[in-house]
Amino acid sequence: MKRCDWCSTDTDYQDYHDNVWGRPVSDSRDLFAKLCLDGQQAGLSWLTILRKQDNYYQAYDNFDPTIICNYNDEKIEQLLQDAGIVRNKLKIQSIIKNAKGYLAIEDEFGSFSKYIWSFVEYHPIINSWPSIGDVPVTSPESDAMSKDLKKRGFSFVGSTICYAFMQAVGMVQDHLIDCISYEECLQESKNFFLLSK
Repeated sequence: MKRCDWCSTDTDYQDYHDNVWGRPVSDSRDLFAKLCLDGQQAGLSWLTILRKQDNYYQAYDNFDPTIICNYNDEKIEQLLQDAGIVRNKLKIQSIIKNAKGYLAIEDEFGSFSKYIWSFVEYHPIINSWPSIGDVPVTSPESDAMSKDLKKRGFSFVGSTICYAFMQAVGMVQDHLIDCISYEECLQESKNFFLLSK
């Protein structure tokens, strides 16, 4: 079976590729968690974070922003001792900052999902790439998202991270045209439109 080249032969990667990557996500909390996890990937492989994903949900109170935004120095120190996550103080602090930014966006826009999906006008961008070399690592939309998130206090949200996030949550359909998941994700993308806008 032909898959996108990036997922290699690793079974964790293949499961993620086949069942998660590129499928539109509309839940605000899920989008927040994914954005934070993508930020944790900076300087590492996504597989490293993928294998620690369950540990992250446990360590960060299921990515509940209302809890995370109140983390204190004691909690940060506890996280720095947690071998189940990436123990980088800047990355830990980024999730706390992002939680505060999330809550402010919810107040302003009504939902984080509505805000995030506005960068693609509430409907996935559908691409048809023949090879992995054709797939970009940033886009005008990821540039705009990165710039605005940073303005709102988020960190570890550069344009490359934002584009990877957009690919993962189905805002951009980037499965290769000969990939086993292309047609299924294509239909999901065509049928998706964020109704809460």
